[in-house]
Formats: sequence, structure tokens, C-alpha cells
Amino acid sequence: MDSQGAAARSGLLDRHIAFLEALRGAGLSVSLAEDLDAVSALTSVEWTDRAIVHDVYAATLLKRHAQRPTFEALFDLYFPRMVGGGVAEAQRQADAAEEGAEDGAGSPVRDNGAALDAFRAQLQEALEQGDQQRLQELAAEMVGRFGAMPGRGPGLSSWSAYTALQRVAPSELIDRIVAALLGEGLTEEEAQRTAGRRIGAFTATVEADARRRIAEEKGAQHVASVALRPSIDRLDFTSARKADLEEMRREIYPLARRLAARLTKEHHARRRGPLDFRHTVRASMSTGGVPIATHHRPKRPHRTELVVLCDVSGSVANFAQFTLLLVFAMREAFQKVRAFTFIDHVHEVTHHFTPGADVVDVMADLAASTSHAALWGRTNYGRALTKFAEDHGDAIGPKTSLLILGDARSNYSDLAGDVLKEMASTARHAWWLNPEHVRNWGTGDSAARTYGDIVDMVECRNLAQLAEFVHDLAL
Repeated sequence: MDSQGAAARSGLLDRHIAFLEALRGAGLSVSLAEDLDAVSALTSVEWTDRAIVHDVYAATLLKRHAQRPTFEALFDLYFPRMVGGGVAEAQRQADAAEEGAEDGAGSPVRDNGAALDAFRAQLQEALEQGDQQRLQELAAEMVGRFGAMPGRGPGLSSWSAYTALQRVAPSELIDRIVAALLGEGLTEEEAQRTAGRRIGAFTATVEADARRRIAEEKGAQHVASVALRPSIDRLDFTSARKADLEEMRREIYPLARRLAARLTKEHHARRRGPLDFRHTVRASMSTGGVPIATHHRPKRPHRTELVVLCDVSGSVANFAQFTLLLVFAMREAFQKVRAFTFIDHVHEVTHHFTPGADVVDVMADLAASTSHAALWGRTNYGRALTKFAEDHGDAIGPKTSLLILGDARSNYSDLAGDVLKEMASTARHAWWLNPEHVRNWGTGDSAARTYGDIVDMVECRNLAQLAEFVHDLAL
């Protein structure tokens, strides 16, 4: 019994270490101290209660709400609710086999028109009632019956949430669910919202169950590395879906507050100016010439004047808008901020970012202002840089930091490198943020390598990288 207990503890420790490594791999910062906190807390609870284990890990490891979806997905992989089809599925198959033996029939049909109609009726009832336990059981059954893909080639999974969802089509039940909720006294708007939320949650449960089954086949580490989307602050701007973009917008102002608080602490820590040598030597006379206490000159306050020049074409438009929102949310960290957008012609958009402006209104105004930003319909960095130098060259001075946002894909047009070189030499500092992975720089029509020889080119693909850059810029 002791050897079995030791083996069980060893298995749990291995699972704990693998889980934490997966969290780190997904972009969550889990330190050794938090690792030890989790272990200490887990020794005080029963490991047989999955819900308690889940809450302990969440309390000791999570720092921000934005990290929770990634945490939940990984926890379900490394500490699944069930194995295989689960107890309910095993009991259903046993009952069906017993009935088949009594009738002299073979195994029941898993997927035909009648089986599908019967399953959808059960699903509709559970969705109308909001029965979470039943919905979890139906999700596992749905993947097992309608998402099985046996006989697939090497490297391909035997389970598909997409196939199961296409076959059952739970979204087609929404009108029936809304009708049932209206009968319970909900308004039309409340019923629509509740039905949509329940179907969305059920869809997520089906996807999670498919990942769980694939993890049983190929290992949790494989699924964690290839099948899970990163946390919202690590998700690439250029691959974000509409729902991801909405979540990113909600994260901008909390992110700005965290950065502002961090900057305040660091400014206080670095409050002292350079050493005042004469004052220090004079004071040391009272201690026999030994400089026990040093004296410093007052530190001159300095805040950056910032000019931002943004490419707003195609997929990089999201990246430019998030950068502008973060910069203007932290406008107090800068002495002055001016913003310009371009595709091939330049427009100033500084006036859109007024203090206290609503994010949704700002985005709508910015979209309207950039809709006419292209005269020729294609990104042309050379023309945009030239027009900026001609029309707004006085925006850049010796106290100004220049920040250019874009993927540097020039459509093989003239690059106006001399113009950019002149702008960079006039500015105090010049940086170029590129939302593409560094491995793609210089490929195709990318002029990232050429422009990178003139100004510092920095990879900035997600909110985490953006936050670090803006912090260093404002420091």
C-alpha cells in the first residue's frame, strides 16, 4: 500500500510540474515562489475533489482575469473531468448492450437520422433548463458519437469537435430555446442573450472535451503546444478574431493603469540625480575626509515628446489602433503626443484621443478618419514618409521621440530611405514597431531590413510586447 501511495504522489508531482510548465509556455508568468505556494496550499486540501484543486491553483497562480481562459483550458487538459467517455457513457453502453442481448439484436446505432434527432431533443431540453451537469455529459457523448473519426492516418487525431458541431448544429436550436425562455417570463432581449450564452458555453465544452480525448491519445503537452490559443496578452494582433479584439480593447485601460503604477514606483526609486562631488567632499570634512554620506544634484524632470506615425492598412490596422489607444491612455507619462495615420497619404488623428473619451467612440472616429487615408489604394511607405516630411516636418524636433508603426511591406514601391534618415537624425530617438515575426522581415515585399538599418526595428506582435516597449519608452 505504501509503494502504491508513493507512486501516486510521484505521479501527482509529475503532473503538477508539467501543468506549471504548460502555463509558462502559454505566456503566464509562474514564479518559483508561486509554485511553492501552490504546493503548500495543495498539501492542505483533498486531491480527490477536483473543484477544490482547481480553486487552489487559480488562487495561487493567476494574476489577471485575462489569463483565466488559458488557465481553464490547460487545467482541463492536465486534470480532466473524466477519462474516455466517462462514467455516464460507460453506463449507457452497458445498458444498451444489455437491452440488445435481451432483444437478440446487435449494438445500437450511434449515428443516423433517428439517433441525431433523439440527441438533439435531449440537448434542447438541457439547454432550456440550463442543466450544467447534463450539458457536460451531453458534450462528452456528442464528441464520442458524432465527432469520432476512426482510421485516420498517422499524426491525425481520432476526434473532431468541428465535425461533431457541424453534425448536431446546436446553434440551430436557438429559436426553440428562446421560445421556452419567453414562456418562463423573460423578455425577448433577455431570452436571446441567455440562449446565445448557453449555446456558446456548450460549444466551448464540446471543444474542451475533444481536446481532452486528443490529449489521451497524444499527451497533454502536445495539445497544449499546438491546439490551445495563447492568453489574450500573448495573442498576435494579426491573427486575432473579432471576439479577441473586443477582449484586447477591454484590456487596454487596465494595462495602462498597471504600467502607470509601475512607472511611478520606478521613477520614485530613481529619484536621485547625478552625484554632487563637491558637496559630498565638503560634507566629508566632518568625518575626517571619509565620504560616509553621498550628496546628489536634483534630478531634472524629463518626459518624452512623442510623435506616432501609423500604417492603418489591412491587418496591421488593429495593431496600430491598439498602440495608439495604449499610448493615449498613458498620455500623462509623456509631455506631448501627436499621432498621424497613413496608407499612402498622411492624416493627423491626435484630436480623436481626448481625455476621458470612450474606447468604442474613439475606435469609430478613428475608423472614419482612416477610411479616406488612401489616395492610391495601396500601402506606399515612401510616399507617406515624403508627405509627412513635407506637411508635418515641424512635428519632429531634438526633444521628440519618433515612433513608426507598420509591417514595412512596401508593395515594391520607392522606400524614401533618405527621408526617413533625415527624420531620424532630427528626432531625439526613433523606433519602428513591426507586428510581424522577425523571421518574416525581408521576405517578399518587406523592407523591414532596409528600414531597420536606419531606425531601431522592434518586433511587437502582442499586448505583452507592446506593454514592455511603452513602459521603456516612457521611463
